[in-house]
Amino acid sequence: MSRGLSGDPEQAAPPAGARAGLALALGALLPLAAGLLLPADRVAWRDALLVVAAAAILVGSLLLWRARGARASRPSLAAGDAAAGAEAVSGLMASFSRTLGTIEQQAAEISQFATRLDTAYSELQFANERLKEYSFKDEVTGLYNRRFFTIRLEEEVSRYRRFNHPVSVVLLDLDGFKAINDELGHAAGDETLRDMAEILMRYSRGINVICRYGGDEFAVLLVETSKDGTRLYADRIRHVLSTHPFAHGRRLTASIGIASLPEDVTPGADDLIRAADEALYAAKRAGKNRVSVYEDVAPSRVPERAGSARTEQG
Repeated sequence: MSRGLSGDPEQAAPPAGARAGLALALGALLPLAAGLLLPADRVAWRDALLVVAAAAILVGSLLLWRARGARASRPSLAAGDAAAGAEAVSGLMASFSRTLGTIEQQAAEISQFATRLDTAYSELQFANERLKEYSFKDEVTGLYNRRFFTIRLEEEVSRYRRFNHPVSVVLLDLDGFKAINDELGHAAGDETLRDMAEILMRYSRGINVICRYGGDEFAVLLVETSKDGTRLYADRIRHVLSTHPFAHGRRLTASIGIASLPEDVTPGADDLIRAADEALYAAKRAGKNRVSVYEDVAPSRVPERAGSARTEQG
């Protein structure tokens, strides 16, 4: 009587095989989801997880099927219980299909998001590179600016210290540029600067660093170039400039100062620039439209040059 009230324990609880099969089928969702969400470059791991999930589903289904057969073979099993078991399995499989569809949809959305993220990162990287390039470029001439020139000069001086390779600096100042700006306007002045930049680019090697140093002054860093080679380069630029037909119709000349390592100064970027600047100043005082080399106007000789220049002018 008490057995009738409490029910048959074997009928009340699902068989162990059914419970194991159900656990395997549900547990397969975890490796299946992980496999679908793994990135495309983890193919081996993704395939392994999918195989484990498929095996778990297969074994779970087999255990459920065997448990269903075992219950059907027992005389005490009613036809209603068998139908209820089949309905439970069918509901479980339908739920599993819906879950799988949701996971696949989410995986596709994650993949699309990752693609958009990669594209955005590439665009940001490109924008940063362009911004960095613009921060090193002169707006008027398109040449490098003084900041970039200083960085590259430090690098080349450091390379000279390690390998003792020659390096030279040319400073060039346009003679009479202020008159063009004042009399013809800044538009004509900017066009003149652009023409000067084009001349320097045309007659320089690709490894040379050309910059607008400030105002109407330009600087050229000549890599692997001795003092004699630098003097030839400067003389050529001076000659080309003096015969160049500018749009405003005026002739323009330049005063040029050069300094080189190792002949002129100790290996320091500031010392090299200072030496080239002193040579440029000497060229200006000596009558403009000429090239001056630092060793010819070293500090001990500058007063003598200045005195002779004043004598000539007098």
